[in-house]
Amino acid sequence: MNPTRRRARAGRWFIAPNLAAVAVFMAFPLAFSLYMSVQRWDLFSPPTFVGAANFRDLLTDDPLFGIAVRNTTVFTVGTVVPTVLISLAVAGLLNRTIRGIGLFRAIAFLPLAVSSVVIAVVWQFVLNTDSGLLNIMLGWFGITPVPWLTEPHWAMASLCLVSVWKSVPFATVILLAAMQGVPESLHEAARIDGAGEVRRFVSITVPMIRGALWFVVVISVINAFQAFDLVYVLTGSSGGPETGTYVLAIMLFQHAFAFLDFGYASALAWVMFAVLLTLTIVQLRLSRRNAMDQ
Repeated sequence: MNPTRRRARAGRWFIAPNLAAVAVFMAFPLAFSLYMSVQRWDLFSPPTFVGAANFRDLLTDDPLFGIAVRNTTVFTVGTVVPTVLISLAVAGLLNRTIRGIGLFRAIAFLPLAVSSVVIAVVWQFVLNTDSGLLNIMLGWFGITPVPWLTEPHWAMASLCLVSVWKSVPFATVILLAAMQGVPESLHEAARIDGAGEVRRFVSITVPMIRGALWFVVVISVINAFQAFDLVYVLTGSSGGPETGTYVLAIMLFQHAFAFLDFGYASALAWVMFAVLLTLTIVQLRLSRRNAMDQ
């Protein structure tokens, strides 16, 4: 056999297990959920074909869908913007050659090693209205207890706070790695010209890591849009007080596992996928346009 063909055949055998895993754990579930999105199925009776009825009911007749979209949008904006800004600042502070900086980097990255559910449980104790650590500390200054998780607006703000705390370490890792690739000669030249540290960071560092910055934005939007574990543990499966934290992932969970309406839940999942795909394409095109204008 030809050596080239032999190597190609060996390569196909090496990637075959990965392709099989992709087919079993990704391709089949996607195809099955697409099939279920045009069915009505309660897990016990045979599926019934309903065509686009699930999508029509979701987009036109379900008032909770509008609430979920609004809450998801608020949560996404309230999470992504602070995450990007704080990560930029933290990465800039950690991108230094000073004594003990390794310890500070390790402390900043600790939340990456903790499960999201564990984080949510700990924050649930911290934000408890009656005996939470945060309200106890506020009481030292004469401030009355704040209903962090029992009042709609405070619940959403608390959710954004915890999500930002969880998301910042990952974004910081990406941005710090990009910052360490910025040529030091550019900073030296700007320093000779009299540019201060903040000016060098804004005018040199940020433009040079624009690709990594856009990557962080895209990943943060996707994670915020699909948020479920933090919301479920902190505010429950009902969407929090007065549906204040009723996001799309909670709505999908309810229809799939509480109402056993898997067809409707599949339709919602595909609507979420379409929205995320559109946002990702728009963000990637904007990043490419900015890269070309650079």
